[in-house]
Amino acid sequence: MHETALPQLGVEGRILEAIVTTSNEDGSINIAPMGPIVDASSETLVLRPFRTSTTYHNLIRTHSGVLHITDDVLLFAMAAIGKVEPLPEFLSSEPLVLASACRWLKFYVLSVDDSAERSVLIARTTAGAHMREFFGFNRAMHAVIEAAILATRVQLLPPENLLAELARLESPVRKTGGAVELKAFALLREFINQEVASPCKAEDQPA
Repeated sequence: MHETALPQLGVEGRILEAIVTTSNEDGSINIAPMGPIVDASSETLVLRPFRTSTTYHNLIRTHSGVLHITDDVLLFAMAAIGKVEPLPEFLSSEPLVLASACRWLKFYVLSVDDSAERSVLIARTTAGAHMREFFGFNRAMHAVIEAAILATRVQLLPPENLLAELARLESPVRKTGGAVELKAFALLREFINQEVASPCKAEDQPA
């Protein structure tokens, strides 16, 4: 599957930075940023979670989740560092659907390929709705998303690379961001700086 599923989407498939919600074993909801490959019709999703992630374990157990398209970069930032506080509101009719999302797609996992560190899950959308307009493109928002991606890879990248990229991303946030973007970036910057300074991070780096 890893060999054939990705090319099937062809040039129509693009990575979409989104929020995925899944159901935990205790009934609570896990909120995580994810960049699945989505086809032009939004009918097929290729998700590639790490096998150690909560999202992966929830999808293997329940085979279902909800993909959200949203311009809420503060939610992206909080989800990236695993501290979504306070919890956002969910639709009463669809418990896994974030009430503030621009659009949502419920999906069902059809197949799983665990042959690599990042699994390849092929999913089909089963329902969805458009709830509000997307704000539009903004440099600060994009910079926060990039910083959130850095935060999820803090144990994988050299500290000097992390800090250099973080410094580069701060400029557009300060120039074009509002209060939400500034707060989101500050959360990510604090998290990354703490992780870089921690003994565990230092030990993880090659000698």
